[in-house]
Amino acid sequence: MHLLSVEHITKSYGEKLLFEDVTFGVEEGDKIGIIGVNGTGKSTFLKVIAGLDAADAGQISIGNRVRVRMLAQDPVFEPGETALEHVLGGDSPQLRAVREYTAAMEAIELKPSDEKLQQQLIAANQRMDELDAWTMDSDAKVALAKLGILNYNDKVETMSGGQRKRVAMAAALLQPSDILILDEPTNHIDNDSVAWLEGMLQKRKGALLMITHDRYFLDRVSNRVIELDKGKAYFYEANYSRFLELKLEREEREAATESKRQNLLRNELAWIRRGAKARTTKQKARIDRFEALKTQAPKQAGGKMDVSVASSRLGKKILEIEHVTKSFGERTVIRDLSYIAVPEDRVGIVGRNGSGKSTLLKLIEGRLQPDAGTVELGPTVKLGWFSQEHEEMDESLRVIEYIREGADQVRTAEGIMISAGQMLERFLFAPAMQWSPIAKLSGGEKRRLQLLRVLMDAPNVLLLDEPTNDLDIATLSVLEDYLDDFPGVVFVVSHDRYFLDRTVDKIIAFEGNGVISHHTGNYTEYQEHLSKNGPASESAGAAQHSAKTASSAEAPAPSAPRSSERLRMSYKDQKDYEQIDGWIADTEAKLSAVAERMNESGSDSVLLQQLIAEQQQLEAKLDELLERWTELNELAEKIAEQKKS
Repeated sequence: MHLLSVEHITKSYGEKLLFEDVTFGVEEGDKIGIIGVNGTGKSTFLKVIAGLDAADAGQISIGNRVRVRMLAQDPVFEPGETALEHVLGGDSPQLRAVREYTAAMEAIELKPSDEKLQQQLIAANQRMDELDAWTMDSDAKVALAKLGILNYNDKVETMSGGQRKRVAMAAALLQPSDILILDEPTNHIDNDSVAWLEGMLQKRKGALLMITHDRYFLDRVSNRVIELDKGKAYFYEANYSRFLELKLEREEREAATESKRQNLLRNELAWIRRGAKARTTKQKARIDRFEALKTQAPKQAGGKMDVSVASSRLGKKILEIEHVTKSFGERTVIRDLSYIAVPEDRVGIVGRNGSGKSTLLKLIEGRLQPDAGTVELGPTVKLGWFSQEHEEMDESLRVIEYIREGADQVRTAEGIMISAGQMLERFLFAPAMQWSPIAKLSGGEKRRLQLLRVLMDAPNVLLLDEPTNDLDIATLSVLEDYLDDFPGVVFVVSHDRYFLDRTVDKIIAFEGNGVISHHTGNYTEYQEHLSKNGPASESAGAAQHSAKTASSAEAPAPSAPRSSERLRMSYKDQKDYEQIDGWIADTEAKLSAVAERMNESGSDSVLLQQLIAEQQQLEAKLDELLERWTELNELAEKIAEQKKS
């Protein structure tokens, strides 16, 4: 079913062209991800489609009965309304029936003998039956709870910005719509909430348009991608991983075309320089052709950031956290935490919203003091703090003034000194934009500028608090590459599963009530540990549980023999030893086949989910086989050495 048509829309912001002559349609079941560098107009693009902003040219055609609902980055609420009231405040018949029934119940509780109120309650009850609206209230509470809002009757105006965004998201998901438009839906929600939202959107029947930097989320939910780049829109019938392949193919084709154009241009230029006289029709045609070739140059691509900034030398002592406890009132968020940082540590800090993750970073940075225990930084530590708020930015400053407050010049990783202006250009801030007030930048551009300011100070310990909020995928990819080569230590609080998998090799997990556990591995490996063993907070003691689960997760090693014993393989060990190479090869072949099927089914999101699950099972099986292979080979080597002796 066709829902919406976008025809030749164009939009500029001042002198900046955001997008031009964009045409496409939206069908029922489409789940479209919008991708582009910050400042390319992604949010404006969605607002124009939703009818909240006007295009400079072109038109949007929506079916008569098609309902469009948009979750904006800064939702608006009525004064004094509660979270539950906002979620149930839509204009659908079911939601109106729920509100009428709730009002009738509240009224009759005050005057139980009033016959008029009793009749109103009976009518409201019948209306609920007719519309099958009895589950709406519970559905609203479930959605709020899944998004971390447990006090349904708290007034929205008293909540934090992140909590307000989650209330608005619950309303957008619950209230009926044919086209749902989401702008960065995974910002300000924790990993559990992201997983729940992912499942909700996968099952949703209507169309979806969304901007998100969460690549796992985009890969698993979307079946189409629209990329905005330098005013043009590119369309892909694919999820995110397939989009990357198709984009690479497109850029390779464009590069080949540009190479041919350059060769023709060189030939024509050589002919012109030989002194062609524009007197004959043929000669004039060649000169005209040369001028046409010059104008055919493609628009410059989105550009690539370069964050090759040097860092300060780091000594042996980096960070020592000893038996730290921190409470707010009667609520303990950190209980007896100890941790010693080592060179090139990459530590992910995870947990539900409000569990104390950012508090830990503030304790490290010195903004907060522990109630008990100590936090000590080494004498050579130079902290870089990238917070999730923009509170440290004076938005009246010009872009270049803000950077120069940190440094006029900076040394790159290659040892070259470059100016603040040159560094801004590497961060995709054109010279003209450098003299604009910060207030005129988009949210994502402000985040990119803030990141540059942090790196300009050449820190050797980075504290990243939700670094993926409002940063585009291209910037995140460059930041990930930068962290690969960063010689210092990184602590990162993030709900972005892809970013954590890509950058960290240790996890500090806040599991509630001040209980904190340590895990070696990235976020996916931590999740696998949880699925097998449960959180540490469920056991009598976090430290005891961590030791127990670590030992149970490993393959059982042969017990060390007494000096009088001879090592030997059991019958099962011998059979496994003979066959395990074949099992590994077979599993690797199956993984390869699944990967090929995933490449071929980029537009089939249902099949892709099945293949992802199959891939994860095969990878887990391969890990087990490799562990068993290592165990058996070590045993075989010890037996061989024993025979020699």
